[in-house]
Amino acid sequence: MMRVLTGESTYNEFEFEPRSISGIGDRVIVEGYEGASVYWVHVWSLNNGAITQFREYFNTWLTVRELRPLSRMVRRRGSSSTLWRSQPRDLFKRSLPALVLAM
Repeated sequence: MMRVLTGESTYNEFEFEPRSISGIGDRVIVEGYEGASVYWVHVWSLNNGAITQFREYFNTWLTVRELRPLSRMVRRRGSSSTLWRSQPRDLFKRSLPALVLAM
C-alpha cells in the first residue's frame, strides 16, 4: 500500500471499494469489505489535503473516541465521547476483536 500512496508503483497493486467515508477533524475514516471474509477500516491523517499518516485495520471492530475531558457543565446525561463506530453490516454474526482509537 505504501508504494501505491507514494507513487512508486507503476500499476495499481491495491484496489478497494469503500462503503463509507467519514471526516473527523483532520482525519478521514474509510470503511469497506471484500466479500464476507474481509472487513477493513483505513484511518488517514491529513495536512493541507495530503495524506500524512495511514493506518489500516483488518477484521477489527473499530471505535473512535474523543479523549479530551468535557466539563461537568457540558457533559449531559447519556452523552458519549464516541465519534465513530464500525458498521460491518455483512459481518455482524462474526466475532471480531475490538479496538478503540483515541483522538
